[in-house]
Amino acid sequence: MTGETNLDKLLASMKPRLLDGEYVFCTFKGARYGDFSELMPLASYLEEEGLTLLVIKANADNAELSYEAVFKGITLTVHSSLEAVGLTAAIASKLTEKGISANVIAAYYHDHIFVQAEKAELAIAALHEFSA
Repeated sequence: MTGETNLDKLLASMKPRLLDGEYVFCTFKGARYGDFSELMPLASYLEEEGLTLLVIKANADNAELSYEAVFKGITLTVHSSLEAVGLTAAIASKLTEKGISANVIAAYYHDHIFVQAEKAELAIAALHEFSA
């Protein structure tokens, strides 16, 4: 099934869904993919400075890991194409208007946005403005 590429259709039908739980970004110098698998990371990215893992806050707390901020996740339930143009920019602009950071992760079927935990409901309301 091919994802949607039409920006107007994507914005009108994205149906943002707030994920349960809280998430944090942790980084590990000198780590490789597969390290810290016991944390059950939702996402990972290997940068020159270290391995970044997105994990459930409780898992990070149990492992006594440090992190800088706590986030809530929002999944855009529309199946967006990885070749869609403008979706990330539109979302980031809308959230910027409300003073909300947008940490966007594009996966094969959906886009996922991680926003400051205390601004999650405001972010959901802002994203619903696209379909109003």
